[in-house]
Amino acid sequence: MEVFSKYLSKIENEAQRARMREVLSWVGKIFPTLTPKLAWNQPMFTDHGTFIIGFSAAKRHLAVSPEPQGMAVFSDDIAKSGYSWTGNLFRIAWDEPVDFSLLERIIRYNLEDKKNCTTFWRR
Repeated sequence: MEVFSKYLSKIENEAQRARMREVLSWVGKIFPTLTPKLAWNQPMFTDHGTFIIGFSAAKRHLAVSPEPQGMAVFSDDIAKSGYSWTGNLFRIAWDEPVDFSLLERIIRYNLEDKKNCTTFWRR
């Protein structure tokens, strides 16, 4: 995940940096056809030029953004995982486990839902 090296190096807390690296590496391993990209100073993954999922590091959490459509579809599952959320993203506290099953379902949904999308963001 060389594309994210500079971003990761700016995360001062070593445990948080390791957690972010773990999540980004997991996405790259499970979804090798996705394109890793750094845009708006955030790690994200795209498919055929369209946004699939993005991540960012904050002081108290790792933020995950699947776009508002992904949030709407998975809001109940996100809440069941114990994560706080808004209409645009959900937050995984640094000391909480990552629900990789939920991440996988969200990414698979976005891949299917956006397979014919010709824009970066949904319209």
